[in-house]
Amino acid sequence: MFPRTQIGGISVSRMIVGINWFMGWSHTSAAKDALIREMVLDRGRIADIIEVYLRAGVDTILGSLTQEPLSNAIRDAEDRVGRGMIRIGTPTFPVDADTPANGFDRSAVERILDEELRHGVDICMPHQATTDALMDRCSRTIRRIDELTGPMRERGLTPGLSTHMPETIVYADASGADVETYISIYNAMGFLMQLEVDWVSRIIREARKPVVTIKPMAAGQLRPFQALPFVWTTIRPCDMVCVGSMTPAEAKELVDLSLSILERRDSELELQETRSKKSVKPV
Repeated sequence: MFPRTQIGGISVSRMIVGINWFMGWSHTSAAKDALIREMVLDRGRIADIIEVYLRAGVDTILGSLTQEPLSNAIRDAEDRVGRGMIRIGTPTFPVDADTPANGFDRSAVERILDEELRHGVDICMPHQATTDALMDRCSRTIRRIDELTGPMRERGLTPGLSTHMPETIVYADASGADVETYISIYNAMGFLMQLEVDWVSRIIREARKPVVTIKPMAAGQLRPFQALPFVWTTIRPCDMVCVGSMTPAEAKELVDLSLSILERRDSELELQETRSKKSVKPV
C-alpha cells in the first residue's frame, strides 16, 4: 500500500488524487478544457479512475469536492473497493473590498462549511482565491484567517491553507495561524510558481506543518518520468504530492512510477512505442 503521513492526526496517503483532470481545468486552453470534459467528466469514468488509486492505498482526494458528478463518483469508488476516502476540501469563501476591515460574513462561512461537512470533508483548506487575497506582506500575516479556522474547528474540520504565494507558508508559521497543513505549487519547471524553484523548495522543507505539493507535472507540460523523481526526492517524508490523471491506466502508471522512486528501484513501466524507437530495440 502507498506510504502514508499525517495531517493534524489524520492518516493520509502521501500521494493525493487531484481533480483538475476530472473537471476540465487544463491550464492550457479552452479547447483542452472542452476535450477533458468530453472524455472524463462522467460519474462512471471518474469512479473508474478513483478506484485504481483506492486499490493502491491512495485514499486521499483534494479539491472542490461538493460538485457533481465528482461527489457521487467518489462514493461509487468507495463502494466498489470497500474503503473510504479522506476528503480534503478547498472551498472558496467570498471576499471583497470590505473584508479586511469588516471580516467575513459569518453566516456565509457557516453555510459553506456545513456544505463541506455534508459531503464528508475531513480537512478544509480555503482555496487560494480566498487565502491569497488575505495574505498581507506589510503585516506579514494572513488577515482574518481565524474567522475561518475557528468555525472549522467548531465543526470538527481540520484546517489548512491553500496558496499560490510562498509567503503564505512563512507568514502563517511565524504568526502561529491555527492550521495543520499547506498547499503549495511545486514542479521542476517553475510553472505558476511566484519564486524560483529552489526558493520554494527551501520554504517547503522549513515549513512547520506538512505540505501538499500540487501541479508536480506542470499541468501536463512535464512527463511523469521527468516530473515525479524531482518532486518525490526533494520533499520531506511528511509531505505529499497531488497528481491528476484522465484514465485508469494513467492513474496506475503514476502510482507505480512513484512507488519505484520512493523505493529506490528501477521502474518497470511499459514504454510508449513509436516508429523512431525501432533502431534502438534489440534485434
